[in-house]
Amino acid sequence: MSELCPISILIPAKNEISNIRACIESARFADEIVVVDSNSTDSTQEISISLGARVVDFKWNGAFPKKKNWALANIAWKHPWVFILDADERITPELAGELRAIATQPAPACEGYYVNRRFWFLDGWLMHCGYYPSWNLRFFRHELGRYEQFTGVGDTQSGDNEVHEHVILNGRSGHLKYEMEHYAFPTISIWIEKHNRYSNWEARLLRSEEGSASASSASITPELARKRRIKHFAARLPFRPTLRFFYHYVWRRGFLDGYRGYVFCRLMAFYEFMNVTKAAELQRTGTK
Repeated sequence: MSELCPISILIPAKNEISNIRACIESARFADEIVVVDSNSTDSTQEISISLGARVVDFKWNGAFPKKKNWALANIAWKHPWVFILDADERITPELAGELRAIATQPAPACEGYYVNRRFWFLDGWLMHCGYYPSWNLRFFRHELGRYEQFTGVGDTQSGDNEVHEHVILNGRSGHLKYEMEHYAFPTISIWIEKHNRYSNWEARLLRSEEGSASASSASITPELARKRRIKHFAARLPFRPTLRFFYHYVWRRGFLDGYRGYVFCRLMAFYEFMNVTKAAELQRTGTK
């Protein structure tokens, strides 16, 4: 057996009995695995401990920081390099080897690295639809990275974990060669349940001009800033659910993913419909 890699894995979790075993197994190459758990009522904690992970309880008080930022700031990490791995994600052996190579270098070229994700949907990988490639900053020196916090938005009704916030890195960043796998949507029902929560977050950002301003002023990458400017512009267009379908299905070539691409793009149009109608409801009721 090869020596364990000197990195720490952060896994945020809550009731992840269907995912946690495979997730931890994919990270067994790392010297430290920490599961930050939000009072799971299933066997998430017991399974994690049995596989050698350390479990840390997280009780959210309804304010900042949320789970990932709290963990980055408060856990006594064994190693300077941390990889953030959601319970429904898997590190491939190729990616594990690349992480090992970086963490064992005397002086890595960057302080953080973006990793590409492949999404599994309807028994196959999504290779288009605007969901591939999907770059996320997940591997970095923990003292140099924190997730952005949107101020002036209020309770986003999206739970105690960062949803679509991005890591702001105080240092240089690069891109990893190998990918990780994301099994976020094993069924249509789970897709709808998750996006119902995500749409709460989106609606409150649409409702809050201050939230949008804080996002654009953060030290985010030029590519992410460009995407948010486009999103801000698109928020003013009519027929947004229809436009979003054509964006994912035609412009981002979702049609090349066949039936799964068509279904996914239709669902993204429904997601946009929820964002718009929930934002309108917040405006009508005067909710922040």
